[in-house]
Amino acid sequence: MKRRDFIAHSSIGIIGFSLINSTEFNSYSFFKKNIASLISVFDHFELSELSISELQDQMKTGKISSESITKIYLKRIENIDKSGPKINSIIELNPDALKVAKRMDEERITGKIRGPLHGIPVLIKDNIDTADQMMTTAGSLALLNHKASKDAFIVTKLREAGAVILGKTNLSEWANFRSTRSVSGWSSRGGQTKNPYVLDRSPCGSSSGSGAAMAANLCAVAIGTETDGSISCPASMNSVVGIKPTVGLVSRTGIIPISKTQDTAGPITRTVKDAAIVLGIIAGYDPEDKAILQNNEKRILDYTQFLDSNGLNGKRIGVEKSFLQKHEAVDALLKKALDQMKNKGAIIVELEFIEPFNKLNVEENKVLQYEFKDGLNKYLAAANTPVKSLQELIKFNKLNESRAMPFFQQEILDSTQLKGNLENPDYIKAIAKYTEARSFYNNFFDTHKLDAFCGPANGFPWCTDLINGDSFTGYGVYGPAAVCGYPSITVPMGNVKDLPVGISFLGRAYNEAELITIGYAYEQASKNRIQPNFKKTMEEN
Repeated sequence: MKRRDFIAHSSIGIIGFSLINSTEFNSYSFFKKNIASLISVFDHFELSELSISELQDQMKTGKISSESITKIYLKRIENIDKSGPKINSIIELNPDALKVAKRMDEERITGKIRGPLHGIPVLIKDNIDTADQMMTTAGSLALLNHKASKDAFIVTKLREAGAVILGKTNLSEWANFRSTRSVSGWSSRGGQTKNPYVLDRSPCGSSSGSGAAMAANLCAVAIGTETDGSISCPASMNSVVGIKPTVGLVSRTGIIPISKTQDTAGPITRTVKDAAIVLGIIAGYDPEDKAILQNNEKRILDYTQFLDSNGLNGKRIGVEKSFLQKHEAVDALLKKALDQMKNKGAIIVELEFIEPFNKLNVEENKVLQYEFKDGLNKYLAAANTPVKSLQELIKFNKLNESRAMPFFQQEILDSTQLKGNLENPDYIKAIAKYTEARSFYNNFFDTHKLDAFCGPANGFPWCTDLINGDSFTGYGVYGPAAVCGYPSITVPMGNVKDLPVGISFLGRAYNEAELITIGYAYEQASKNRIQPNFKKTMEEN
């Protein structure tokens, strides 16, 4: 018997013995009280928390193959995502996944190893094109049966690296750009994704499925996208790592757009090292993305060279002062994080950044609406989609309201349709504020000599509410970096009563290397990630 199997079986035996000898053994209240611990013990999974490097080591020795890894994850998805706790994080599985995995094994036998992702199963968000048997729908019934004719640029990069595209993850429909009362993790095609820590809590979004799947060990790597918080927030609320790259580092070609100014794809993983590995692979020169074309020289091929457990030493890190007095439990986690960073040699500077930045009155919503209309119309016109424009999408939703809009409407789509083109003076005036925002951001870092700025990515996951929508908690330190198109990394900061919260580090443009160093050093000093127990509600003690 393997050591980890022995430990698991021994633990079950010990718990079973204690149950039998408990005076409460036959009581319903006892089982309700202890169900979470029982699930965590019986949820023995042979690939649990294994990193990319650990999986590669096992494939190298022949202990396991890409095909067997893929089969194991597919079984895990059946047991956890589709039945059992029913996380509902995956909207579609790739019917060719095992075939691709087998081909990667054959290449390995011949000595061809494409790189660190060779044979590694990856889940990608359902707003990213794949030219295979899977659909790309942004979670919308209006795009049902849409199969892309060409891989998104980052999918091509993943395939070239030997990754096995395992499936697509659910998301907040249209990447959370449909209604002011939208619900994170809900789409008309995919339904509601659940938070694997407490199932009636939000997984946040819009990369909800990618965050929840990583937390629940349904894959080795996931890819998300962010316009403002859509990687950072689900990383935080699912106790995983997310990197939101600088706009211009990772191609957006083949990704259903919201904003050419703010959109980017990025890795969601369980460790900073894994995120660094993936970032180096998906970043690349793409002549079809103008932002990439302008900044090709900024690309780094291997971000793992910046992993340094002593990387906090001497770093000046700002922290949002107002976030030290919002919620006592979050405050305690943040203060602990700051103490851990100080103990590793970081210089912590309490500052006010968020409110002064917000006072710039960057007209973000207006810019996103103009750019969404322009970008989506271009995407739909060139795609094999049932609807060919934003106007047709709106019409489809109205004609199919009971299925497409059972909980909330599409007022953001409606107001966006009323916007003009990108030559409209209203848009030009709004986008000009972004130059002021970037100048403020850069000057702030210069003035305080900061290597990074940090704070809670979000508060604790709120209860999923299909009637009233999301209940954001007033945190969200990632906002300035998202608006400016600058990078951020989110790392687990801790859990309170099984609810996770992450810390986000913000940096300057194309300074992902610095953030990876800081994020990795903090991760190694804190070791905050814990696996979910799949509690039904907070009342389940």
